Amino acid sequence: MAVEVDISEFRRIDLRIGRVIKAERVKGTDRLIKLQVDFGGIKKQALAGLGHIYEPEHFIGKVFAFVFNLKPKKIRGEVSECMILAATATEDNIAPLIPEKPVPEGTPIT
Repeated sequence: MAVEVDISEFRRIDLRIGRVIKAERVKGTDRLIKLQVDFGGIKKQALAGLGHIYEPEHFIGKVFAFVFNLKPKKIRGEVSECMILAATATEDNIAPLIPEKPVPEGTPIT
């Protein structure tokens, strides 16, 4: 069951469009992919558990929706500073969210 949030809680989450400029597997894992993301001059790193579905090359040069203001967390010796958003139908049917038409890196999602 989903937890309801009011608009002030939702506004605390900074969602933005980012372009993946580099992607590679995290050593010693089958699922984790390390993404270097450009948000219009601000670069951050994300760790995505999508390696069982996608090769790292799938992400390079593409734009996706991200949680920009995620509290950094260390995972497997790497720091994740943002999070890619994806629709998850099943464990093997996950679709990262992309904008319908071109928008610049760093564009807020409202």
